Amino acid sequence: MDIVIKIDSLQGPEIIALLEEHLRGMHADSPPESVHALDLDGLRKPEITFYSAWIGGELAGCGAVKELDPKHGELKSMRTSSAFIRKGVARAIVEHIIEEARKRGYSRLSLETGTPESFLPAVRLYESFGFKECGPFAGYSLDPYSKFMTKEI
Repeated sequence: MDIVIKIDSLQGPEIIALLEEHLRGMHADSPPESVHALDLDGLRKPEITFYSAWIGGELAGCGAVKELDPKHGELKSMRTSSAFIRKGVARAIVEHIIEEARKRGYSRLSLETGTPESFLPAVRLYESFGFKECGPFAGYSLDPYSKFMTKEI
């Protein structure tokens, strides 16, 4: 299965629907004050590069990188379309974003994810790439629903 990952304009109906699903999922598992997922306007900010992953012309997933400073990026908005779960899409997106972070000259890539059980597959994925638990960064604060992770690259 060839996965094509490209910068996305956040205009297509497929990506809008996937991001709406993503936000619903985040709100289903965490109280509103603990949801750090970005909406479309948040993802369109200039410091964010948003990627979509496609398999055979179908949207398979998405992810983004936010520049925190010239040496530090944040992985954001990871989501796999339900039809493509466990098909390597999330892994391909994380690999792509890590490679992009290296090209940009970042020395660190960090992320915030959830602590409820539904986030465990994501945490395991990030751990498989060498992300380690860390404290809050970039304006986040301690929250029982948040797990902060970072990786030197």
